[in-house]
Amino acid sequence: MTQCDVMPLNATAASLLGFLHDGPLTGWDLVATAQQRIGAFWSITQSQVYRELTAMAGDGLVEAGERGARDRRPYAITDKGREAFATWVAELPAPEMIRFPLLLTVQFGAHVPRETLAAHVSHHRAAHAQRLAGYEASRAAADACSTLCVEYPTIISTPNSKRAACGGMSSCPRCTPSAPAASATSARSLTINFAPNERATRKASETSA
Repeated sequence: MTQCDVMPLNATAASLLGFLHDGPLTGWDLVATAQQRIGAFWSITQSQVYRELTAMAGDGLVEAGERGARDRRPYAITDKGREAFATWVAELPAPEMIRFPLLLTVQFGAHVPRETLAAHVSHHRAAHAQRLAGYEASRAAADACSTLCVEYPTIISTPNSKRAACGGMSSCPRCTPSAPAASATSARSLTINFAPNERATRKASETSA
C-alpha cells in the first residue's frame, strides 16, 4: 500500500487509533480511555467515538469483533489503520485552538470586583498546579519504565500472562502488549519510583524462552 492510499485522518479518529495500539477496545472503553488520558486537553464525545468507529470500519482502518457483554463490540486496529495513524502522527500538528474561559473573564476584568477576580485566578492556579503534578508523575513513571526496559530486558510471569519487566505501560515507547520475551535471566528484585512518595517493587522470575 502506498502512502497516497492511506485515508487522511482527523485528530479524533487518529486518537482512537492510537488507543487501539494497546489492544482491542469497545466504544465504551474508548470513551473512558479518552476522558482519562487526553480529557484535560482534547474533548471527545460518546457520539463522536461511535461515529468515527463506524467510518473507520468502513474504510478498513479498524475491524469490529463479535458483540459481547451488554451488546458491546470490541474494535481492533488493522494494518491499514496503523499505517494511517503513522502518517498522521508524523505530520506537523496544527496550531492549537484555545478556548480559555478564565482569560475571557480577565479580558473584561475591569467589570469584575477585584476580590472576585483574584478568587477566580486563585482557583485556576490551584487546578493547574494539581494537573501539572499529575503530568510530572506520569512522566516520572514513563521515564522509569523506559529505563527499566533498557537495563532489565526480561519478563515477569503473572498468573494469566507474561508482561514486560516495566509492566508494559502504554506510555513507555519500548513497551507493547506483544513485546518479545528475552532469554532467561536470574531472578532479581526490581524497584521503580513511579511517582514521589510511591514505590513499587516487582519480582522478575526466572523464565525460559
